[in-house]
Amino acid sequence: MTAPSSNLLASVDLGSNSFRLQICENNNGQLKVIDSFKQMVRFAAGLDEQKILSEESQERALECLAKFGERLQGFPPEQVRVVATNTFRVAKNIAQFIPKAEAALGFPIEVIAGREEARLIYTGVVHTLPPNGDRMLVIDIGGGSTEFIIGSDLKPTNTESLALGCVTYSMRFFQNKITAKDFQAAISAARNEIQRISKIMKRTGWDFAVGTSGSAKSIRDVLAAEYPQESDITYEGMKKLADRIIDAGSVKKAKLNDLKPERAEVFAGGLAVMMAAFEELEIIKMMVTEAALRDGVFYDFIGRKLNADMRDQTTAEFQKRYHVSQNQAKRVSETAQAFMENMCLALNVPVQDLANWKQFLCWAGLLHEIGLDIAHTGYHKHSAYILEYADMPGFSRKEQIILSKLVLGHRGDLKKMADIVGDDQMLWYAILSLRLAALFCRARLPLELPNQLQFRTNKDKQSVLLRISADWLDKHPLIASALEYESQQWNKINQPFDVQTL
Repeated sequence: MTAPSSNLLASVDLGSNSFRLQICENNNGQLKVIDSFKQMVRFAAGLDEQKILSEESQERALECLAKFGERLQGFPPEQVRVVATNTFRVAKNIAQFIPKAEAALGFPIEVIAGREEARLIYTGVVHTLPPNGDRMLVIDIGGGSTEFIIGSDLKPTNTESLALGCVTYSMRFFQNKITAKDFQAAISAARNEIQRISKIMKRTGWDFAVGTSGSAKSIRDVLAAEYPQESDITYEGMKKLADRIIDAGSVKKAKLNDLKPERAEVFAGGLAVMMAAFEELEIIKMMVTEAALRDGVFYDFIGRKLNADMRDQTTAEFQKRYHVSQNQAKRVSETAQAFMENMCLALNVPVQDLANWKQFLCWAGLLHEIGLDIAHTGYHKHSAYILEYADMPGFSRKEQIILSKLVLGHRGDLKKMADIVGDDQMLWYAILSLRLAALFCRARLPLELPNQLQFRTNKDKQSVLLRISADWLDKHPLIASALEYESQQWNKINQPFDVQTL
């Protein structure tokens, strides 16, 4: 099979209601849609009260992903990005499902945090609907979560994600005949959630409101068909639709014009959430844009290819926020990357895999001391906690967990890492690289490494040998002593690391 052109990019959006595949051609930053697929998977509908995904919902998802995988055959991994949202975040058994999903699709899946989802949605909107200096409020009602974002330029000022969506609310409140009491209960429950963020959002303020994705577009389309004078979403218009549904007893019986059949099951839930947002945030009217998460993924993708990676910006901001010594962080980062490259040369690690691990070590080295801003004792634990649980724009949950593991393991007793790392040998090599970098740079001064320094690795025995100049070690007795102790640490966990003088 011929590989697609290098200017083709593909995004897969695994939402709680629908899964989407879109393929675009990138012409100097201008995106042209080449192909797109959408399937209403109703993934969130498969969650029970214990947040366990049913086998039926998993099968629906895998069937869809296999179709997407067929279309994406031949695409190199660097031209495809797959993001998963709320249901992937909350399902208790998602860890067992993801390997099957990745096998069906043929590409890794990034489970993104709620605020990262909000940032990507805003990125899509701001590139297709520039605010021209005005501040806009963006609301995206998904199947399992709703994102609220405020911004006036390429970077949003407020990003929030709440657990209310058109699928979950339709299942919770509108399973039987729909009554006025049901609608009011749904609106009140949603308002109660939105109340958590309403004060800060109203304090920030906005000049106009924008709705994105399925629920907003469905409400707009129905309003435009039923009441042609309604060019935007208004509360009065939505109230008329709610009354129509209540009088009929169901969305289907209300026979709303221009409502797509596949949206009927979740329309009431999305309408209730939008009405709650209007009430709680005191929105007057809302325009609707076609932009959505998938567009944000593409524009973020382009940014990464043009070396304007949001993850680098986030790293720089975290260094500033946690008062990191940038000189020391840079020393450790660069030394760790050099050590990892030296180790991997002997292992014949594929170039792309090596590049990925060097990138992780770059970020980990730059951020390994952020915990010092909290306390010196056990600072690596504070650093690891922040990296795993903080909102880090641009980073997926998986990427944050890898960074957290690297930083947690960069000092201290290695026994704690055995269960955390398991048999991921490349992660062990990366941890060793970061530990040695921190060890060699401990004096926090410019350090010239010896010319006679090399690593030899044995993949079968999972062992590493560091060969280093004896004269250099004689001049650095503190490092020599630390290396001896480090060797003992690694041998205790059956990951042999030895030092040989030259």
